[in-house]
Amino acid sequence: MASFLKSSPFSSMRSQSQRIQSLFAQPSRSFHIDLGEREKALLEKDSALSRFKSYKQGAKRIRRVGDVLTVIVVAGCCYEIYVRATTRAEAKSQE
Repeated sequence: MASFLKSSPFSSMRSQSQRIQSLFAQPSRSFHIDLGEREKALLEKDSALSRFKSYKQGAKRIRRVGDVLTVIVVAGCCYEIYVRATTRAEAKSQE
């Protein structure tokens, strides 16, 4: 059994999984470096851009309208399926 596990396909899979685990074992974060003057200036609030910040409310409204329209369309489809099924059942019972 041990010789079977040491065969080339299994040993290559085992070595590949060990390589992948060693890649994830390395720390992914580097040392913390403070922001420079340019980065700090870019992150400050700009009064010229303040009028463009109101898009979030509009996006919420559009998303809400889309959700309502989706519910209405799904309800309409369900109603249409119900009506067709009941008319078909009534037509079969009348025959």
